[in-house]
Amino acid sequence: MVVQAAHNLWVPIVTLLIAFMLSALPMLEWVQWGWPEWVLIVFIYWVIALPHRFGLGWAFILGLLLDLLQGNHLGVNALAMVVVTFFAMLMYRRLRMYRAWQQAFVIFVLVAINQCISYWFQGIGSNASSGLWFLLPAPVSGVLWLWLFVVLRGVRRAFKVA
Repeated sequence: MVVQAAHNLWVPIVTLLIAFMLSALPMLEWVQWGWPEWVLIVFIYWVIALPHRFGLGWAFILGLLLDLLQGNHLGVNALAMVVVTFFAMLMYRRLRMYRAWQQAFVIFVLVAINQCISYWFQGIGSNASSGLWFLLPAPVSGVLWLWLFVVLRGVRRAFKVA
């Protein structure tokens, strides 16, 4: 049995670090409502592209780091990311076959699931707001996916990430 070393595993880690930095940018409150879920959509890309390297363990760790970054209750983003990653892993083969706009719709649904789980837990902690504004990052992330997919695929091909 030949064990193959990870080829350029640093590239996905760097892209995830950039996503964390984009998530931590200070901004006005009204802009914050529609800010895309950078870490989640970048991680979904890597789950679809490299399902043998990225899975539920990575999702849990990234979710905990996101909780620490955002100051949420510990485990809220971790649970939401694990659930969304589970669904992405279930249908990664189909997602690869979809056209870009179909993928964007699936990303919209996955981010909406993430937002609903987070909103539900914030409601338990009585830190939730009224209205459906909490779902605004879902369509923004879906539209952003069209651009992000092309960029990350180019990066993956340029650095021969396997």
